[in-house]
Parts: sequence; structure tokens; C-alpha cells
Amino acid sequence: MSKSTAVAKASEASVSPIDTEQTLKASKALVSHIKKAAAAPSSGKQNLLADEETTITQTPVWLTLTTKSHIHDSSRLAPGKITLPHPLNTDEEATICLITADPQRAYKNMVASEEFPEDLRKRITRVIDVSHLKAKFKVYEAQRKLFSEHEIFLADDRIINRLPKALGKTFYKTTVKRPIPVVLMAQRAKVDGKRVAKPKGKKEKRDPVENVNARPLPEIVSELRKAIGAALVHLSPSTNTAVKVGYAGWKPEDLAENIEKVVSDLVERFVPHKWKNVRSLYVKGPDTVALPIYQTDELWLDESKVVPDDQAPPSALPGKHHKSGEKANVGKKRKSLDAEPEVAAEEAPKEERPKKKAKKVLPESNDDKLDKEIAERKSKLKKQKAAAKKAVEA
Repeated sequence: MSKSTAVAKASEASVSPIDTEQTLKASKALVSHIKKAAAAPSSGKQNLLADEETTITQTPVWLTLTTKSHIHDSSRLAPGKITLPHPLNTDEEATICLITADPQRAYKNMVASEEFPEDLRKRITRVIDVSHLKAKFKVYEAQRKLFSEHEIFLADDRIINRLPKALGKTFYKTTVKRPIPVVLMAQRAKVDGKRVAKPKGKKEKRDPVENVNARPLPEIVSELRKAIGAALVHLSPSTNTAVKVGYAGWKPEDLAENIEKVVSDLVERFVPHKWKNVRSLYVKGPDTVALPIYQTDELWLDESKVVPDDQAPPSALPGKHHKSGEKANVGKKRKSLDAEPEVAAEEAPKEERPKKKAKKVLPESNDDKLDKEIAERKSKLKKQKAAAKKAVEA
């Protein structure tokens, strides 16, 4: 019997196969290694202003996902969000820039109102709509200044697709400060799980400042807080995806909880075929070895592509199979599958083509005769001119 590399087909189960003990073990080992590396003297470049504790606190921990097939994300410039049990951005001094849909005055009034939380209002240092953003920050130097003035950028999901053209490569060259989408528009009411249709006819005029199409203030505050502390998913057209899940200064238990939450949401929401398409999961730091927390035994997504060692691969044409010892059809014309046999083509009567008309034979030219006629015309013309001149003088 021939040896086959085929494996059992995985089921698209929603139950996570991640081992909690393995995740906690990897988190403890990674945090311990990063702390030892920070305490050890380094021969490379060092930041003289940063101490050991600050270095550990700012060192991120990443979860890397490897899939069996490429992931295609049509909206990859707008990162996905995963709400975490332990938020990532807890720095109260980190400034926030809120980019909204037109007009900006309504949202500025909301942020400045007394109902808006004081701690969040201090962090939001700029509220600007997309029209003013295009007008004020069109120049490259102005975009760089805006990039350096704020640590977090939040943007209304209605205008998130217009920002790459407005902000350019200053913001979208890397994923460090790409605007995070937030839902600020009021949601339509639902009846039996379905949205109520908009009333037909002419729309009533409304004041764009007082009656803006925005969610209630408590919902906007909750949406902003979730976006600030969420893990961001930037899917690239490849088989590898990295998501920041915490920092090396955290407790390993908190880090493990974030990892499990990110793994569950990442596979269920962003990976096609879910767990069937997952090859491996690792946790790592910026300069550390990747520690595995999950690896599958199935290396292929489609079992039909796996064939025994002594069997030829299937043909690309339907219904065609290669026989042993048969040579490939190289250097021959490929015939259409629907073409008729050659014998039938020979028996068919040939249609007679219409005969071409014979070309008219033109007489040969005589240059001596033509020159003689030209000379006679010239002499005749000279005589006429001389007679007309004599008549005028008389």
C-alpha cells in the first residue's frame, strides 16, 4: 500500500482548542525572559534616559497568528477592534484626536458639556471634521505636526475610508497611529431584529448643529472608551498576522486573559473557515523567540490537494487523467473539447468562393508625345499674351 501524506479533515468548530495552562505557562516564561534581558547589560545602543522599569513597562507583547491560506481583507486600512478584559491604553496623559463627520461643532459641544466625563475630556485635545482636516492639514509638514501632537486618533466610521487620501503616508505608512474607527452615528430602531425602513418622501430640514445624526452621549462615551483600550487587528494579505495583547510589565495572569480573548475573537471574526484555517499561534516580544501556545497537526486546508507519494497529481482539465508512462502533450496544438472530428470536416462540401474581377489593363504612357503637347500649349499661350499686349498698347 502506498504511503500517503493525507490527514484527517478538521471540523469548523467554534470551541477554542487553546490550552489555558499552556497560555499561562508561555506568558510567565516570556515576561521572565524580557525582565532578565532588560536587567542584563547590553552591548548595543542604549537609551540613557530610560530606566529598567520603564523599559519593561513599555515593551509590548504580541500574539502572532499563522494561517494555512492567505487572508484577504478589503478594508485593511481600517483596523478591527477586539475589546479586552485589561485595556491596552491606560495612560491618562495620552492625548486623543477625534475626527468626525461634518459638522464638527455638534461634537465639540458634546465633549465640552458637563455630562461628558472629565477624565476623558482632558485627553481629547482636538475635535475636527473631515472638511477642516483636508483644508488645514493638506501640506506634508502640517500632517507630520498633527501626527506628533497626539498619541491616539479616533475617527467616525462614516468617513474612515476617506482618511488615507486626506492624511497620506504620514499616518498610513505604519500601523502605529492609524485612526481607529468608532461608531458615532445614531442606529436605526429595530423591530423583531430588523431595522425599520426610512420614511419615503421629502426629508425634513434640520439644524446640522442642534439636530445632528449622532448617538446619545452615554453611548458615544462608551464607544470611545472601548476603542481606546481595544486590541487592533491589522490584517495583511498574507498568512501571518500580529496583534498587540499587552506589555511585559503586566502580571502573567492578566496577559494570559487578554491572549485568550484575542485568540477567540480573532479566529471567529476575522479568519475564514475559522479554526480549520489556523496553523499555529505564538506569543513573543520585540526581540524574543516566539513561544507556541497552539499548533495543528493538519498542514493543509484542502485535503484533496494531498496525494500519495507514487501517484501523479490530478490534471487541471476535467475528466482527464494521466496514465503511467504516458508523455505530456508538449508541442502539440490543443484541440477544443467541443470540436467536431476531422473526418466529418473532410466530408463537408466546400463552399465556392466568388471569383475576383480581372484588373483593367491601362495603356502604356508615351513621354515624348506628352512633352510635345506641353510645348504646343506653351507656344500657343505665348502668342495669345503677345496679341493681348499689342491690343492694349494700340
